[in-house]
Amino acid sequence: MISEQAKQRMRELAAHYPVARSAVMPALYIAQQEEGYITEAALEAVAEAIGMTVDDVESVATFYTMYYQQPPGKKVIKVCTSISCYLRNCDALVDHFEQRLGIKRGETTADGNYTLMTVECLASCGTAPVIQVNGEFYENLDVKKTETILDELRERR
Repeated sequence: MISEQAKQRMRELAAHYPVARSAVMPALYIAQQEEGYITEAALEAVAEAIGMTVDDVESVATFYTMYYQQPPGKKVIKVCTSISCYLRNCDALVDHFEQRLGIKRGETTADGNYTLMTVECLASCGTAPVIQVNGEFYENLDVKKTETILDELRERR
């Protein structure tokens, strides 16, 4: 359930824009912070706060990969698959993560520790291939480096 305080923050945010619907993305972030992912209640709260339909809010929430449609793992691993990363063998990284974690892209491990995602462009083309784990960048990767990253992530539990 989205708190009244979060809804108020969304309304205040919308008031800063010439067109209230321009606040849909930051309002979705507020909802996701509150719920952990984008729930039906989150969609309804955002729609009400900024004057959009639930369907319009949902179309934004499902288009962008930064909004989770289900509860994410404690560590969200995003592998860039854009052209620069693709040319530098990001597919090998994805395959390695899938094998090591025992999940496919878009899935979360049974223990809830890891979610593996592929994303379009993490804006670090000059250091491809690149991944992001909970917002932290890892660049110029190969399979061996990802093995080290996974070992470090396991230690952070």
